[in-house]
Amino acid sequence: MKRFFLVALAMVFVLSAVGLAFAGDNPLRASEKNFNKEIASLIPKDHIVNAQQFHKVWQDVLAGKSNAYLIDLRTDTEFTAFHIEGTNHVQAGHWYTIPKKIKDPNTEIYVWCRTSHRAKYVAGFLYKIGYKNVYLYNEGVVGWAKAGYSFVNACTGDFKINKYRKKPSKAEKSYKWRFWNSFK
Repeated sequence: MKRFFLVALAMVFVLSAVGLAFAGDNPLRASEKNFNKEIASLIPKDHIVNAQQFHKVWQDVLAGKSNAYLIDLRTDTEFTAFHIEGTNHVQAGHWYTIPKKIKDPNTEIYVWCRTSHRAKYVAGFLYKIGYKNVYLYNEGVVGWAKAGYSFVNACTGDFKINKYRKKPSKAEKSYKWRFWNSFK
C-alpha cells in the first residue's frame, strides 16, 4: 500500500509539472517573445535581405567580386540534406565559434536558417558582441526554394526543390511503414 501511495504521488507530481509547462499562461513564453523582439531589434532594417537580394550577393561571392561570409545556421543534418552551393555552415547553437574565425568586426556576414528564427538570434548576438555588417537573409532556404534557386548536396549534386515540405507526406510515411514491416 505504501508503494502504491508513493507511485501515485509521483504520478501526480509529474502530471502537474507537465501541465504547468504546457499551460497557456506560462510566464516564460511572454519573456521569450520579449527576448526575441529585443534580439531582432539589434538588426538594422537595411541589413535584412530577401531571396533576390541574397541571390545577387551569393553570385558576387561565387564570382570572387565579394569577400562576404555566407553562413547557413541550420543543423548538421539539415545542411547535409541540402544547402546553397559554396556557403559555410555553423549550427546556430555554435554561433560563438564565429568570432574565432572572423576576427574583423567590419566583415560582411550573411546568416540564414530554414526560415529566420535561428538566424535572427545569431544576427542579433553578433551585433551585440560588436560586428557591424551582419545581414539577415530572412526568407531562409524555404524562400530560396520558393524563388526557384538550386541547392546541392554530396550525393545528388545540383537540384531544385519543387515544393518545400516541413514534414514527410502521407505516402512517404506509408512507404517507411510498409518497408520496415516487410521484414517481419
